[in-house]
Amino acid sequence: MKAPLFDNHGKNTGTVDLEKSHFGVEPNMGLVHRFLLLQQANGRIAIAHAKHRGEIAGSTKKMFKQKGTGNARMGDRRSPMRRGGGVVFGPRNTQNWTISMNAQERRLGLLSLLSIKATENHVKVVSAFAKDANKTKGMTTLLSTMEAKKPLIAITREEKDQVLGAWNIPEAKIVNVEYLNPHSLLKYKDLIFTEASLKHLYQHFSK
Repeated sequence: MKAPLFDNHGKNTGTVDLEKSHFGVEPNMGLVHRFLLLQQANGRIAIAHAKHRGEIAGSTKKMFKQKGTGNARMGDRRSPMRRGGGVVFGPRNTQNWTISMNAQERRLGLLSLLSIKATENHVKVVSAFAKDANKTKGMTTLLSTMEAKKPLIAITREEKDQVLGAWNIPEAKIVNVEYLNPHSLLKYKDLIFTEASLKHLYQHFSK
């Protein structure tokens, strides 16, 4: 499996051999689906919270006597049947949607997506970023020369200051290579590595 190699100005200078262990895996769409569900579920935050009758401020005294008033019988003001009372089956912020998945399953799910990207020729490698890539105009010119469409730029931590110009491009996203995830890989079309981040990918996601 090969990917095109570009210089820091976006000109094609050859190809890069992609490791079969990372980009030649037989895709397992079942694991990809489970991995995506894990990411979405574990990213949920329980915000909505309704109080039950035990959490409502107010007296527990019966509002009026049971019989003889002509009204329907009624308990205290915190009753769910009254306005301002507690909620019976409302949402609670104690809800936990977290799910788990084996590390090897997550790894295989991610490598399945990388292999699909490589098979569809959506993996590109740039030797390094030019000095003007930290400006929006310079990064736009680089991506345009590379013909990168809706790019996901995977970098190392040391390269974050070199790609600041991409933050202002609406259809581009920057991600640390060790934080590649199914949501981003499915949402963005072209996956762009640097030579350094590609090397780090092999080291970080080795068995």
